Amino acid sequence: MPKLRIALAQVNSTVGDLTGNAQTIVEWTRLAADRGTRLVLFPEMMLTGYPVEDLALRASFVDASISMLYDLAGRLAAEGLGGVAVVTGYLGRETGMAPRAGQPVSGAQNGSALLYAGEVVVTSAKHHLPNYGVFDEYRYFVPGNTLPVFRLPDTGAGAVDVAIAICEDLWQDGGPVAVTRQAAAGLLVVPNASPYERGKDGARLELCVNRAAEAGATLAYVNMMGGQDELVFDGDSMIVTAGGELLARGPQFAEALVVTDLDLPAADPAVLPGDTPADPCDGTQMTIHRVALPPAPASPADAAPPGQHFWPRLSPMAEVYAALVTAVRDYVAKNGFASAILALSGGIDSALTATIAADAIGPQNVHVVLMPSRHSSEHSVGDAEDLVKRQGVHARTVPIQPMVDAFQAELDLTGLAAENLQARVRGVILMGLSNAEGHLALTTGNKSELATGYSTLYGDSAGGFGPIKDVPKTLVWDLARWRNTEAARRGETPPIPENSINKPPSAELSPGQLDSDSLPDYQVLDAILDDYVVKDLGPAELVAAGHDPALVDRVVAMVDRAEYKRRQYPPGPKITPRNFGRDRRLPITNWWREPGRSQPC
Repeated sequence: MPKLRIALAQVNSTVGDLTGNAQTIVEWTRLAADRGTRLVLFPEMMLTGYPVEDLALRASFVDASISMLYDLAGRLAAEGLGGVAVVTGYLGRETGMAPRAGQPVSGAQNGSALLYAGEVVVTSAKHHLPNYGVFDEYRYFVPGNTLPVFRLPDTGAGAVDVAIAICEDLWQDGGPVAVTRQAAAGLLVVPNASPYERGKDGARLELCVNRAAEAGATLAYVNMMGGQDELVFDGDSMIVTAGGELLARGPQFAEALVVTDLDLPAADPAVLPGDTPADPCDGTQMTIHRVALPPAPASPADAAPPGQHFWPRLSPMAEVYAALVTAVRDYVAKNGFASAILALSGGIDSALTATIAADAIGPQNVHVVLMPSRHSSEHSVGDAEDLVKRQGVHARTVPIQPMVDAFQAELDLTGLAAENLQARVRGVILMGLSNAEGHLALTTGNKSELATGYSTLYGDSAGGFGPIKDVPKTLVWDLARWRNTEAARRGETPPIPENSINKPPSAELSPGQLDSDSLPDYQVLDAILDDYVVKDLGPAELVAAGHDPALVDRVVAMVDRAEYKRRQYPPGPKITPRNFGRDRRLPITNWWREPGRSQPC
């Protein structure tokens, strides 16, 4: 039985940085070659980054991706890496396609390519295009209809046939997985850019086990790692056999080269290169396109052993926290910032946001602004100062009352408008310092507040990135407690003051104000929000699920009324199955009211 050493390059790419991404491919291919690897697999659209969104509609960008792909093949060979088979994602094009309404004008395809011996040996494109949740691939791409199968040369025990599919091709029935079995390939390799959400790692493993069995082949799944605007990619690459055995699994939220020796069935020498029609069992037609690679130089005798096959799994809280840290770190770095700034109130939301930022980019690069008013309690100011001492972030205090008084002298606002004026003065201060000093301004609102509209436009919503935008309030507390426990376990000072965690939450915009004056208990609220926002249950279904009818009516009205606010909130990392942003798209001008609601918006 042939033995194949394969490497999964679980790496971080940057959208639009074709030169930098190509350099990453070269560097990690060299690392793989040093370990005696014959095949290295990179993530989906590695060369361009993912998702490229409307860049895919620009012919110039598609042309640049294709040109860089061919340059990369030549460069790998020129640097002595031509004997390693490299499978990578890129942005390709369907050629010879007649223009048609409703079809991407650029003819772009979410493609994969095999690079070997200085050549682009074969290309293909994703067959199943996702068009749900955060995905809009029918807007951008033309589907592919080819399953490439390349034969790696004989190493003494026989050659190996390897098929290529792309990400969604695993999540949908039929298509490349079904055709892989018909092609009798021994290995199915799958580049992925599968975004993180809570609990998805278990679903991925189950999916890979099931699809490997359906394909009748060992399945090698490599996933992108890193942050891209709202999306976070967690890696978690894996290899499973057709029998369901997990052979290797990479780390979560870290780059890694996962190297494994595989025992694979020998390819049938009677099956020759060429094209064969196949039934993908999904109502379409596909072609098996077979190519054979020429012999490559033998792997160096002193090649390093495969190394680590399994990495420790993160706990549920550690997983979420790592996603938030990764998102902030990459958003700051990839958008050219060196530092971040945020308002620090002494409350739990700003405390957690500051801690995430410090863990992401270092406390020396985090600036916080304490902006007390006449309604700020002594303990809030003290808790903020305590956090500064614990973490070593840069801090300054800017009392807002003189500025608020100046506005009031001209406007004489009362009630909610007067409360919101305080938040808006703080927003002006924060954005002024951001603009003057070049920091990325971070907002501190959580998902529960965004859902119910419990925030001030141009006040606490002012900023460039919202690290906890998709984190419900109850999870904010859980993450803060987890982070403190982790610090204590490592013998470090817990970064978040206990009083920030334990005291009742308050916006402190009026005397004695508490969140509970305007919102239900957060345990109750978050349960309703999860069912309404994430699961899309209507009022009748919410009541049937056990929620209080009057509270359902109230919460649904709050959520529906706040759509205009959410549209103006900055992006933030998605960690739940449905976030406010790419996942959930509702009209602002909207007269529809859920049946059973007694309150109009």
